[in-house]
Amino acid sequence: MGKACSASLVPTSGRRPRKVAPGFTLIELMVVMSLIVVLASIGLTLYANSVARAKEAVLKEDLFRMRDAIDQYYADKNRYPASLEDLVSEKYLRALPVDPFTLSADTWQTVLSEPEPGNAAASPGIYDVKSGAEQTAIDGTSYSEWE
Repeated sequence: MGKACSASLVPTSGRRPRKVAPGFTLIELMVVMSLIVVLASIGLTLYANSVARAKEAVLKEDLFRMRDAIDQYYADKNRYPASLEDLVSEKYLRALPVDPFTLSADTWQTVLSEPEPGNAAASPGIYDVKSGAEQTAIDGTSYSEWE
């Protein structure tokens, strides 16, 4: 009789315990998606900035090499080259570099030298070169003004 009594004393409400379904709630998914979007935007910004810095480094190097070739040409021939192609034909450069911002070797802006006071018949040559890009650098200066 003890078994029958003890079974009747246990209250039963008729409900079964609810099982929790595995998975994520909508709020959890939204938080994760928001974090992914923030991290992706930071990554894209850093990537774009590093690409611009790399192009600026290439432009600085190209300007340095061409100016050095112009100086060597002047030291050897005692006159400035008439065109940038003279630096290539005289083997001071292998080829004219491509401006990393205009993507062309034909957009370099040349600065002519002053006429020689003792030799009025001599034509002025190229004594400096600048980028033909119209964009602004990361530091706020124009690429066409870089020294």
